[in-house]
Amino acid sequence: MSNDPDRDAPADAGGAAAAGLVGRRGWLARAGAGFGSVALAGVLADEGLLGAEAVPAAAADPLAPRAPHVRPRATRVIWLFMEGAPSAVDLFDPKPELTRRHGQRIAIDVFNGSPGPLMKSPFAFRRHGESGAWVCDRYPAVARHVDRMAFVRSLHSDSNDHVPALYQINTGLARPGFPAAGAWVTWGLGSESRDLPGFVVLGNSEGVKGGPLNWSSGFLPAAHQGTLFRPRGTPILNLARPADLSAAGQRRQLDLLGSLNRRHLGTRPGEADLLARIQSFELAWRMQSRAARVTDFSSETPATRALYGLDDDATRSYGSKCLLARRLVEEGVRFVQVYSDGEWDAHGDLAGNHAGHCRATDVPIAGLLTDLAARGLLDETLVIWGGEFGRMPVSQGNDGRDHNPQGFMAWLAGAGIRGGASHGATDDIGYRAVVDPVTVHDLHATILHLLGLDHRRLTFRHLGRDFRLTDVAGATIGGILA
Repeated sequence: MSNDPDRDAPADAGGAAAAGLVGRRGWLARAGAGFGSVALAGVLADEGLLGAEAVPAAAADPLAPRAPHVRPRATRVIWLFMEGAPSAVDLFDPKPELTRRHGQRIAIDVFNGSPGPLMKSPFAFRRHGESGAWVCDRYPAVARHVDRMAFVRSLHSDSNDHVPALYQINTGLARPGFPAAGAWVTWGLGSESRDLPGFVVLGNSEGVKGGPLNWSSGFLPAAHQGTLFRPRGTPILNLARPADLSAAGQRRQLDLLGSLNRRHLGTRPGEADLLARIQSFELAWRMQSRAARVTDFSSETPATRALYGLDDDATRSYGSKCLLARRLVEEGVRFVQVYSDGEWDAHGDLAGNHAGHCRATDVPIAGLLTDLAARGLLDETLVIWGGEFGRMPVSQGNDGRDHNPQGFMAWLAGAGIRGGASHGATDDIGYRAVVDPVTVHDLHATILHLLGLDHRRLTFRHLGRDFRLTDVAGATIGGILA
């Protein structure tokens, strides 16, 4: 491959150049229509209106399914993102030493203000399942699934500030401008859905710190950017056609536009600006029916509604997002990220903050795992739970905890995961990862591995360098794999 980024075509999932594509900078400059790179190949090919020689396959349909590097264990991902940083020592990783030394002061570096003394958890813990995993009493429904989960207890990251930490957990690097994990996954594998985006984000009702850069396609083609579905009201703005326009009338408009654009395309084969325009119109048309159906829960049974907590004011919001995530992966969407509402950012009143978030997410998360398993989807869906970092073992104020990137945890369940496993540990007070530390790059390498992608081979050449989600590091967390 040449080192000239203007001349080289984007690499495929194995890093090889896709012959015949336009130059990378030219493609990226022209592909800014968002949805515009998704649907054209299928639309025109299905209707027999586009010759095979007119558009290179990868440019025409960048989300067409592609073969992984090796046999995958998972085909889809649902990432349950607990924004604001939940405290491991108060949810899944109790530290008896905190109880014994409650009130003692230690020398410790904190992010925000002067550290208080060590603080015991306000919650009680019990062991659950055959694995005997500890779970706090505020997560009783989630606790019933511990034998499906593998706990990674020794994560650490580079930043103690929310925004760079969010960028790192989402993109691999603690600075803006890089492709999110979901973008990398659809870059490597495409999507099985023709009528929906390959990467969907179900956002925080209060907005996500750092905004859309958390689900950006970065320097990858724009087709791989995450599509934000709003948590309330119409999930996608301007999805419905105008009230005074019938479906048949809209289709006639699109057919006329398509006819004119195809005539123009015939004299300018492979013109990315025109492709983007046609693609955006056609995907929007397809999504009007498919997205409306996938977000319509009227066909769900009362039992399913109860399973996700849709009839409870406290759980309805997150339950609706978890149910939508299940429906999206059923439709073939490759990567769904489900943000909790509000923030677990408990600088004060940790007991109230975490109890409230556990209340809002407990039943929906358990319902999602139960439903995926009952439908046979958990065997092919990787589910991830976690935040951007953890919280300190010492108090902040009287009853809060400050940010802690030195040691935090996540759990994974579903396809390819060894249920009941536990990897790594923090020290006796939960401050620092000391046993088998795990970096964010290691977590990303493991996610890609389960999807059949070698993180070292999933590359994209940009500004003379082959970039990857795991930068120049990363190793699979072997102990949690089935």
